[in-house]
Amino acid sequence: MVSKFIVLFGLIITLFSCNLSKRMGNNNSSSKKEVNEILNTWHQDVIEFKLDSYFDVMDDSFIFLGTDPKERWSKEEFYGFCKPYFEKKSTWNFKPLWRNVYFSEDGKTAWFEEQLTTWMEECRGSGVLVYKNNEWKLVHYNLTVLIENEKVKSFIELRKE
Repeated sequence: MVSKFIVLFGLIITLFSCNLSKRMGNNNSSSKKEVNEILNTWHQDVIEFKLDSYFDVMDDSFIFLGTDPKERWSKEEFYGFCKPYFEKKSTWNFKPLWRNVYFSEDGKTAWFEEQLTTWMEECRGSGVLVYKNNEWKLVHYNLTVLIENEKVKSFIELRKE
């Protein structure tokens, strides 16, 4: 009788935990799938010139760090940069080669790293999403150009020009 109670209690706790994790966007395969779909769509929106959709994913506190040292933009500033490219239908095409997604213990924060193929060759993107109001919002994105360690000295000299 006691063992049946323990099994039943364990089952109830497991079901409750799964349901809570799902509601909070916790670290499970469905949350990873959702975050990956959001990011893939975010990159695809650029290719398809969907400016509003691209920016709807971003939280109001969004920050974009670009490859140029001067590129640190708020959502509003980044919108001003992007809008002319979208209007001219002359945007960029960043295709993920791979991506890792991680979650906080409470499941309300996700961060990721991704390798991208771009017009600048391979780049790395990383960012943070927060789960609020029942949806994931991108709050931070950092795009970096990759350079091999043995080429850094030449790169430094090039930047001095």
